[in-house]
Amino acid sequence: MEDDGPLLSIGELARRAGLPVRTIRFWSDAGVLPPAARTGGGRRVYDAACVARLELIVTLRELGLGLPDVRRVLDGQVSVAEVAAVHLEALDAQIRALRLHRAVLAVVVKRAADKEEMTLMNKLARMSVAERRQMIDDFLAEVFVGIDAARAPRWGAAWNLPDDPSPEQVDAWVELAEMVSDPDFRQRMRQVQDIGRQVDAREGLQDFLGWAQNNAVAAVLRGCPPDSAEAAQVLSRVLEPVPGMHPVDREELIAGLEVATDPRIERYWQLTATINRWPPFPSHMPGDLWLLAALRAHG
Repeated sequence: MEDDGPLLSIGELARRAGLPVRTIRFWSDAGVLPPAARTGGGRRVYDAACVARLELIVTLRELGLGLPDVRRVLDGQVSVAEVAAVHLEALDAQIRALRLHRAVLAVVVKRAADKEEMTLMNKLARMSVAERRQMIDDFLAEVFVGIDAARAPRWGAAWNLPDDPSPEQVDAWVELAEMVSDPDFRQRMRQVQDIGRQVDAREGLQDFLGWAQNNAVAAVLRGCPPDSAEAAQVLSRVLEPVPGMHPVDREELIAGLEVATDPRIERYWQLTATINRWPPFPSHMPGDLWLLAALRAHG
């Protein structure tokens, strides 16, 4: 004991460590920092080994370890590196959550959000990655039920909010989450998938739609009004029967365009481009809207 230097009272140890006496006493009572001995009057005294142990306890506590983990390290049950690895992972998760909450707050400020919208954004921000993934899966399961699921990954992959999102990405994600929660939008998306399946099943139909859209876009660029005589000529050319392909019914084409020109569909892809930092998707809306208006005007 003499080789370890003088024994310190709990007050002297606390002053040397720069800690309150009650903290030393609490750690002693918890068994993390047992005294080296007790005086005849029952007072705790601490030696150099206790000082070194205390320094390690303080370091571990500053790293965020709870007393149970500190005790496991001190008792040699686990290494500092093993415990630190677990806490590092937890700390990374906390940092990601804080970044997300910061981005949400920035969106609240930007939108001047009311209580209802702020509650929604806070709820979405508190979702775990697994919970956000479940929201995607629920949407895909409803939209693609009974339909070739090979289309689903392309739609669902676009929802992956990054760990460190910008306010713009959070804003887009919130809007997208609101959109896909709407039963009417889900029904519209099912109609989109049904049309896609029909297009795939009919030989040459994809080529025809591309041809029709190219003509419509050219008419838009020329400034051709959809109710003009020139537009009627464009339609006549577009709807002319193509050898080897089943004729396209005018009413069927109108019904398909009414679905395709729903602005929410294009908005879906605009939002997903923002979330993933993808280049903007090319818009087919001007040509589709012109073709739909021309078909209605010259029916």
